[in-house]
Amino acid sequence: MSSTYGKIFKIATFGESHGVGIGVIIEGCPSGIAFDSDFIQSELTRRKPGQSRITTQRKEADEFEVLSGVFEGKTTGTPIAIVIRNEDQRSKDYSHIAAQYRPSHADYTYQEKYGVRDYRGGGRSSARETAARVAAGALAKLVLKKLGVQVQAYVSQVGNIALSQGYKELDLSQTENNAVRCPDPIVAEQMFDFIDGVRKAGDSVGGVVSCVATGVPVGWGEPVFDKLHAELGKAMLGINAVKGFEYGSGFAGVSLLGSQHNDEFYIDDSGKVRTTTNYSGGIQGGISNGEDIYFRVAFKPVATIMQDQNSVDQYGDVAIVQGKGRHDPCVVPRAVPIVEAMAALVLVDFYLRNKAIKME
Repeated sequence: MSSTYGKIFKIATFGESHGVGIGVIIEGCPSGIAFDSDFIQSELTRRKPGQSRITTQRKEADEFEVLSGVFEGKTTGTPIAIVIRNEDQRSKDYSHIAAQYRPSHADYTYQEKYGVRDYRGGGRSSARETAARVAAGALAKLVLKKLGVQVQAYVSQVGNIALSQGYKELDLSQTENNAVRCPDPIVAEQMFDFIDGVRKAGDSVGGVVSCVATGVPVGWGEPVFDKLHAELGKAMLGINAVKGFEYGSGFAGVSLLGSQHNDEFYIDDSGKVRTTTNYSGGIQGGISNGEDIYFRVAFKPVATIMQDQNSVDQYGDVAIVQGKGRHDPCVVPRAVPIVEAMAALVLVDFYLRNKAIKME
């Protein structure tokens, strides 16, 4: 099972939803980075369950413990091990589906691939694992901060309720001011009420998380197999419940002509090469061009719903899967810090890889 990501700044996550805990080992982090524990904890708090009535009511503090790689508040350049212990497991909530395949879950595929599976909350396939990614991504953010690079995500759509503005027309500082993490307070309230109604109906709904990375210099990314947008896509599609990824103009760009879609160059007042538009999404030829990198990530409706569903079990018998347990009716509010974390991990890895390309 592949549980690693990255070429130089590498992470390996471990643990299950209802096991003792989850965690991450980070290799390749430069030494001398100030290890801001308060910031890392704040990122985990943004992702943790039980934030509001439109998220799962599982109560986890998601407080982390550093086992290695940090000394006197700074990274040492050696592997950093972080563990987050589970505190509120209710494995009995899943005993009724021990042999059943929940629709649109990983139960059937895990059983067929490995011949055994941890049915307690999905085990390794649970989104609980993403807390480890957020911890690692928070450290990646601290590295990027020293480089003047910032990653900001927000909820831009829930069901059919969507923002009409692009990120430049929004005040992204408002994103954390509501439970949905939508920077438009009026639309955020509509989204909240809709999610709450879906929750009361025992159902679920999907949405879109948009993200922008600013301050990325020219040159990050590789021109053939490790294109920057390809790695961002891989990182995002590796997040639980993600069904789609687009960057720049995305699918909407197919309706434009080349004369409309091309980003023309000019020299700004500081002598830098810039583009008049940014349909490219800050990436050309798989390499960052110095403009903002922006993309959208689509999340499906959560597979677990509080309604009976037809299925089969691992013995080939017909089964009725009953919805029990504690689950998010919509994942996108808690997915915002996960999207940011994975984007930060991609970017910091390419920063370190780029340092080996040429001598100054």
